[in-house]
Amino acid sequence: MRRSLIGTAVLALCAGNAMAIEPFVIKDIRVEGIQRTEAGTVFSYLPVRVGETFNDDKSISAIKALYATGFFKDVRLEADGQVLVVLVEERPAISKVEFTGTKEFEKDVLVKALKDIGVGEAKIFDKASVDRAEQELKRQYLSRGLYGVKLVTTVTPLERNRVNITFAVDEGEIAKIKQINIIGNKVFSDKELREQLALNTGGWFSWYTKADQYSKTKLTGDIESLKSFYLNRGYIEMNIDSTQVSITPDKKDIYITINITEGEKYNVADIKFEGETFGREDELRSLVLLRKGSVYSGELLTATNKLISDRLGTFGYAFANVNANPDINQEKREVSFTFMIDPGKRAYVRHMNIAGNTTSRDEVIRREFRQFESSWYDANKIKLSRDRVDRLGYFKDVTIDTPEAQGTSDQVDVNLTVVEKPTGNFTIGGAFSQSEKFTFQAAIQQANFAGSGTTVGMELNTSKYSRTISFSQFDPYYTDDGISRSYEVYLRTQRPPALNIGSYTIKQKGGRISYGVPFSETDTVFLGIGLERSSIETDSTSPTRFQQYVTDVTGNPSGIGKAETNAVPLTLAWSRDSRDSGLTPSIGRYQRLNLELDVIGKQKYYRAIYEHQYYKPMIWKTVLALKGELDYGRGLGDTPYPVFKNFYGGGIGSVRGYESSSLGAVDSRYGDALGGAARVIGNAELQLPFPGSGKDRSLRWFGFLDAGQVYQEGEKLRYSQLRYSAGLGISWISPVGPLKLSYAKPLNAKPTDRLERFQFQMGSGF
Repeated sequence: MRRSLIGTAVLALCAGNAMAIEPFVIKDIRVEGIQRTEAGTVFSYLPVRVGETFNDDKSISAIKALYATGFFKDVRLEADGQVLVVLVEERPAISKVEFTGTKEFEKDVLVKALKDIGVGEAKIFDKASVDRAEQELKRQYLSRGLYGVKLVTTVTPLERNRVNITFAVDEGEIAKIKQINIIGNKVFSDKELREQLALNTGGWFSWYTKADQYSKTKLTGDIESLKSFYLNRGYIEMNIDSTQVSITPDKKDIYITINITEGEKYNVADIKFEGETFGREDELRSLVLLRKGSVYSGELLTATNKLISDRLGTFGYAFANVNANPDINQEKREVSFTFMIDPGKRAYVRHMNIAGNTTSRDEVIRREFRQFESSWYDANKIKLSRDRVDRLGYFKDVTIDTPEAQGTSDQVDVNLTVVEKPTGNFTIGGAFSQSEKFTFQAAIQQANFAGSGTTVGMELNTSKYSRTISFSQFDPYYTDDGISRSYEVYLRTQRPPALNIGSYTIKQKGGRISYGVPFSETDTVFLGIGLERSSIETDSTSPTRFQQYVTDVTGNPSGIGKAETNAVPLTLAWSRDSRDSGLTPSIGRYQRLNLELDVIGKQKYYRAIYEHQYYKPMIWKTVLALKGELDYGRGLGDTPYPVFKNFYGGGIGSVRGYESSSLGAVDSRYGDALGGAARVIGNAELQLPFPGSGKDRSLRWFGFLDAGQVYQEGEKLRYSQLRYSAGLGISWISPVGPLKLSYAKPLNAKPTDRLERFQFQMGSGF
């Protein structure tokens, strides 16, 4: 005969031992009522075992333990003789979670998010968890400005103790910011202050930025932006008194009111130092960006603190603490600062850790480090290490942090984290013009091949007019000392692209090898040698320039025939790269000087190329990018400059708005662009982050001004002959490869110039 223990158990839970259970020794335990849960699972949670004496305390513990699992909605204990019977009623299992009416969010995203909080397929149904899920869904919609959202949750019982959960959503309309009021401003206009806010009442890009949708996080950021705006202009006592956010009864319009007190404008009176300066006060003082008598700027003060901390970091003081204490004189409206310097203990690096490199080998990254383990901490070397890794171009993002090593007071770990990006690139370039319609070219290259840091490239073009087969390889660490090696072998054939401009054939085959020797962290000198055989074949319809070249080489006055030359070009080059990134630079310079000389072969010549890039960050996260290139070639002795070594201009990479390779002199018979022995190119870009992209530098739009021209051998480089263009463009390092679009307006085009206003270049990553 069974004895029910549930009554005494519940009573014991509520009122102690008011009714005692008659103790007995458990001979066996039996579980009844389970459908999905294994009996072993129940036994594992039970705090009692066979052979133990069952009493009030163990009855209470057993019920508490089984309820705590969340598996059961009812638990009863009975005694069948000396057998403890555990009777349970399981909670239903969730068979499926469904959504209806959702447009703002992807359903898969919602399913995953709810599963993380306990509501998902195969999870145990719990009403409290469903309520939390419902509130979380509403919160997500409110964060998107959908304040009129309505949510109905339906739980449908199914056979075998299962349920379906359906969230029926009526999203309503997105609430838009109708008005932003700023109260209390006297010095600056409402328009000036609203320009500092990320939130606004809508504009051309609102569909993308969603800046007209209220967000508490954005409003918090805007308040900080307002404070910074005033602090950077001397208003050290500026205060945000309050903010109010209200919504209309129909939940469609939002009104924001920000109440401020501007205070008075302050100038800097004096700068002092206290603490340990190691006798370098003059050096540290030179880092102070604030000047006596100048208007106070919070931005300059913060930058000064960082500069002093970084300088102390170069001496090994990784934990240096620099605080500027203000002394405000309200009568004179002046503020003095005392920089309190606490360098802390000198630190050294314990470990250099690398994370995120799923493809690149550790050694490819580690060999770029200039900070070493077990040496004194040096902030400059750590920054240089980060920049060198970023300049490799293998990663979308490179971050570095220096946490204090646990259990120590004078050691740090340097943790460098990278985000890999596809380093293979299949590139096509093209443009559209009325004369040529659509044109394109293609090449394939794999940087960081198999994670080794080696770049392998192959160009294969089977065009009827320009056939190319080439293979190249670049190993940046051919030796452990950082000497690089590159080589290329190629076979190129070129014919005219149309039948009405004459006939000719240019063939080039050969190879080259070059070694790069680093002389500093940013400077490398390259030495190389090549072997090349070139031939030009002409007939009576060939352009005059090619016929003249055949005459110069063979002595044949008709200029018809075949001219072959061998060349052994020697190369001497130098490069300096101080950019912060090889992919999306925002600061620094890049310079390259290359001299190619052939005094051995039949066709003696030299050609020099100088390129200079300069990047400077400007206001509002913009970057000024200036690029210039000057190229010059000439034949040596009585030999002319080889026509197949000509420079060309026009198109993306030189002067946008003009057809690719169309600038300079043209053939007198057919009007073909001939290229030239000299070239001048200049580009100025103002690069801006795309609205809503935040700190992501992979997507930018830019305005540009281009200038350039190509000159014949012996022709003076007259700047009056330069061609100019201006326009807008978009640059995107997309997940499938780089993409660049531009629309240019030629500013001084001549009637004979060939124009292409829209041009693009794109690649496919792999």
